[in-house]
Amino acid sequence: MKIGFASDIHRLVEGRRLILAGVVIPYELGEKAHSDGDVVYHAVAESILGALALGDLGKHFPDSDNQYKDIDSSIIVQRVVTMMKDRGCFINNIDISITLEKPKLKDYIELMRANIAKLLETDIENVSVKAGTNEGCGPLGRNEAVKAESIVLLKEAQ
Repeated sequence: MKIGFASDIHRLVEGRRLILAGVVIPYELGEKAHSDGDVVYHAVAESILGALALGDLGKHFPDSDNQYKDIDSSIIVQRVVTMMKDRGCFINNIDISITLEKPKLKDYIELMRANIAKLLETDIENVSVKAGTNEGCGPLGRNEAVKAESIVLLKEAQ
């Protein structure tokens, strides 16, 4: 078994879409990023890279490389899943926490879980997604940013 953890945060700005786990959330602010800014997919991918001791997203998908400009973050997850499978591993379970003051995400959680499960080629029962606020504290609480954290447990194929 291998465990990995990652955290990703992006500023919220006007003129960008808010995308979380592949779901476009109707809102006036979105993530400022080189890619599409999906903090959930970034945390998921980086937690898998961490479990495999392969470094971080910047090593594999540098923001200095224009091929990743506005890239759909599901492509990043797919590439990381290929790395995982090439090393003989698969998802045991993954737990994701999203911190966002508004909008509320409860109506989108099940779709997020389904999207993640499909990309990770695992059952939805192996995917947990939770959302909460920062209770008005700091940049997250002032709704200046969105953050996702992911912890993953990988199993090695036998």
